[in-house]
Amino acid sequence: MTFTLAIVGRPNVGKSTLFNRLTGKRHALVDDMPGVTRDRREGDASLAGLEFKVFDTAGLEDAQEGSLAARMTAQTQSAIKDADVTLMVIDGRAGIMADDKHFAAILRKSRKPVLLAVNKAEGGKASATIAEAYSLGLGEPIAISAEHGEGLVDLYDVLAKFEGNDKGETPSEDAPLHLAIIGRPNVGKSTLINKMIGQERVLTGPEAGITRDSIAIDWTFEHSKIKLFDTAGMRKKSGIVQKVEKLAVADSLRAIQYAQVVILVIDAQAPLEKQDNTIAALVEQEGRAMVIAINKWDSVDDKPAYMKAIEKRLEIVLPQVKGVALVPISGKTGYNISALMKACFKAYAQWNREFRTAELNRWLEDALLVHTPPMVKGRRIKIRYITQKSTRPPTFILFSNTGDIPESYIRYLTNSMREVFSLPGVPIRIKIRKNKNPYAGFEPE
Repeated sequence: MTFTLAIVGRPNVGKSTLFNRLTGKRHALVDDMPGVTRDRREGDASLAGLEFKVFDTAGLEDAQEGSLAARMTAQTQSAIKDADVTLMVIDGRAGIMADDKHFAAILRKSRKPVLLAVNKAEGGKASATIAEAYSLGLGEPIAISAEHGEGLVDLYDVLAKFEGNDKGETPSEDAPLHLAIIGRPNVGKSTLINKMIGQERVLTGPEAGITRDSIAIDWTFEHSKIKLFDTAGMRKKSGIVQKVEKLAVADSLRAIQYAQVVILVIDAQAPLEKQDNTIAALVEQEGRAMVIAINKWDSVDDKPAYMKAIEKRLEIVLPQVKGVALVPISGKTGYNISALMKACFKAYAQWNREFRTAELNRWLEDALLVHTPPMVKGRRIKIRYITQKSTRPPTFILFSNTGDIPESYIRYLTNSMREVFSLPGVPIRIKIRKNKNPYAGFEPE
């Protein structure tokens, strides 16, 4: 095991559900009644290949000395002491409670790393709690749904930094890049991977659907660690009849969720079919960085005209990833694999970009002058301020006098941001918050 994680929080916030999710077994009893978990429970956890030990703990309570609740809390504090990392879980539906603030204050004094997860956040139900959670002083909150398995890729991104470290050491920054290869059946995904790593690692052939499981392969490209995921071909739902193929496609979807960068492989002989568009849209919805590889490039005659047509088609069918990198390759000969990998690293860097608040608000001021916000129900929209909430993908909070901003205007702001800050092909999230400007009187530097 590389490290130990203690899951802590108030009673009934979903700690045991998360414990079961991470261990892959129903080790811990789960019920709506608070206080089901009493003793510390240990298990071996696995998250996208990341192996670690996890403690499930009783709910932290400010209880009377000597009582059962106090003894349960003591067990929890013991788990925190024995763990390398602590994950405090709060209930995204209930909001920040007094006990949450109390125990966050205790955890802030700990000399060990503390992470914060907002549970029960499926479907955006916890957006208000997520915004409020910053006040706990435990860093950026991770939105998850332990019951539905949502947000685990973001949890992985944070936990991966602790891989391979002994107690008390600084988290490693040398975690491998998770790269998923996806596409329709028989576009050459497995052939490409074999050429990348220089061996016949995965089975290939002319038959569609040979790959069923998502195969994880450790690889090094120019001194950079990569974890490659070869996935099953993804056909449209109506074409999937066998149970094993349904399971294979579900496995491919999970690979996308755990990836940081996704290479969508398309066939130069049958480019950008409807299913290609559907898969690309799915990657964008998951917020992953993406590069499109045009395989079998050696079969194309008029290459400049072909590339121009592909770019034009993408602008129409996938405007949300405008400027996504298009790399012509040949999985069979290995042509342009180096350029493909460089495009992946560039996409990853853009996906992780952070922006200063001052430069964001300078851009916003110019954007509002170029295109004034429209009237909604006879009321002028006033956009006051913008700040970056997170990366992976770049996500921003826009403060306004109304939460009812037309989608067309959000698209305008997104496209303007993409152009000004050079974010080609990167998913951008702009979330609206109707609130008083907490930075009233702010002046950009």
